[in-house]
Amino acid sequence: MTQNLPPPIPSLVPETAPFSEEQRVWLNGFFAGLVSLDGFGVTPLSGEQAAALIAGAGTKAADDDEGTPWHDQTLPLAERMQLAEGKPLRWRLMAAMAQQDCGQCGYDCRNYSGAIFSGKEERLNLCAPGGKETARMLKKLYEEFKSVPAVPAAVEAAEGEVLTEPIPRYSRDNPALATVLSCKRLNKPGSQKETWHVELNVSTRGLDYTVGDSFGLFPTNDPALVDAIIKALDAPADFPIGGRTLRECLLDGVSLSPAPDMLFQLFSYITGGERRIKARALASGDDPDGDAETLDVLAAIEKFPGIRPDPEAFIEALDPLQPRLYSISSSPKLDPRRVALTVDAVRYEVGSRRRLGVASTYLAERVKPGMTVRIYVQKAQAFALPADPAVPIIMIGPGTGVAPFRAFLQERWATQASGRNWLFFGHQRSNYDFFYEDEFKSMKSSGVLTRLSLAWSRDSDQKIYVQDRMREVGRDLWAWLADGAHVYVCGDAKRMAKDVELALVDVVAQHGARSAEEAASFVSELKKKGRYQQDVY
Repeated sequence: MTQNLPPPIPSLVPETAPFSEEQRVWLNGFFAGLVSLDGFGVTPLSGEQAAALIAGAGTKAADDDEGTPWHDQTLPLAERMQLAEGKPLRWRLMAAMAQQDCGQCGYDCRNYSGAIFSGKEERLNLCAPGGKETARMLKKLYEEFKSVPAVPAAVEAAEGEVLTEPIPRYSRDNPALATVLSCKRLNKPGSQKETWHVELNVSTRGLDYTVGDSFGLFPTNDPALVDAIIKALDAPADFPIGGRTLRECLLDGVSLSPAPDMLFQLFSYITGGERRIKARALASGDDPDGDAETLDVLAAIEKFPGIRPDPEAFIEALDPLQPRLYSISSSPKLDPRRVALTVDAVRYEVGSRRRLGVASTYLAERVKPGMTVRIYVQKAQAFALPADPAVPIIMIGPGTGVAPFRAFLQERWATQASGRNWLFFGHQRSNYDFFYEDEFKSMKSSGVLTRLSLAWSRDSDQKIYVQDRMREVGRDLWAWLADGAHVYVCGDAKRMAKDVELALVDVVAQHGARSAEEAASFVSELKKKGRYQQDVY
């Protein structure tokens, strides 16, 4: 019987090279990983090539905007995978990530994919923003990964990935404790939204942060939802699982939305007939009844009434409960022990049941002043104030996207930065949804905030958004860009970020006397130079 063995590693190091046989075997694998991480369809290296690779082994692998064009949060998965087509498996794994570098998985996108490829990380369901879509693509790519020879750990170290990152005192795997000081609603009565200003005491030493960073926060699930799931399972709440009870595992160990593919796979094992067919279809990503997008764990159990999985197998089939990230909306220059977050409470109806955002309602409802929460700092990925305090900045952040810009303005005020500051803020209604109105107006009066452009989408029949305001003041916006201003965008990746970028291209084309293609190229250059930075989700 013929076994499917991985292809042999070719000899890439010349026989005349001054290495022992053992060293030559290791280097062959090392260079094969560098040259083609998808396999070994390469020709042997010349002595000069080997020497060049050895000399450059400590340099970081190229991954700039041209090398990883899929690293864009606004691109859908299908487009990202198309851009990565033909690339080594290592990079296609990265393209499957949500590209937010959010840190909820414990890595950024580049290092999460690298950890999977190197065998350091076996969990494929950690990308919270990517959800099921990313998990399914990673599972598909993982089948290729199984047939690829392992990459030596030294490759990661040589590329500057994972192994070279400093380990902070507090991290996702070792969170600190913060005390809740206050939770105040920002919307005035009559608003259709619910947004909260949360302040925490983070006096713990070693928990350092700068403006632009985010806080990772570990929530707990809604106890009422947990109890409803236990009742639907008809299982004892105190059923022992790994030294904990079923209820404890459901409260803070696993995600209860959305229902993962593994749960439907489990259901398919313990049911039969049409229900087994339906469970298998859901497990493979199909949508036989047109309701797959609405199925959280409780709804999945209710969809297969009478099903009684073993509680331990049930818990193992669920995804881990991930921390949630919130942009820090205060500057440590004012008070390093007092941190502010700006949080939208998520509540919506599906059928006859109200669904709740896990972390947002945890902060808005279940956490009270004096209680402690588990947190860590997620350092920003290319989202920071200019090194030169004299550089002007343009900040575009509707809704809770204004959070980091409140921190930016506090920082520029505290450090007496001379650069001009322009904020674009928008929401639904000016009378109810003008977050931090008094602060921003005070900053405007004092000169810290040079310009404040506001957009309200529900104040009139015509919906006005921040991108509309950008076009209206395009001449001045172009003048700021020509003067070296940096542009920052924070908020929704799917629509707002794209619309803002299109508006900026229009402004450059109209007032910079450029063609549409030249204007798009100009904005692309801003990104490459770090003058256009996004924190979108």
